[in-house]
Amino acid sequence: EAALAAIESLEPGEQPNYRRISEIYGCNRTTLSRRHQHQSVTRSLEAQNRQALHPQQEQELLRYIERLTRQGLPPTRAMMRNF
Repeated sequence: EAALAAIESLEPGEQPNYRRISEIYGCNRTTLSRRHQHQSVTRSLEAQNRQALHPQQEQELLRYIERLTRQGLPPTRAMMRNF
């Protein structure tokens, strides 16, 4: 992230020297250039993008399941799909 910030702080029109910046910040040159050009993302961001539910939706689903459980009605797959 610091290496990307260094690239972003360059003057407009100035070409980034990925090799030099990667040596300074101790990161892979190819990864740095791909992230700067938005061709790849961090693992944590990729995991967020693959998540089936938004965290808020996940919390609502958990509350729904807990409410059904308190009522003595075990949730079925069909109930979860229709949630």
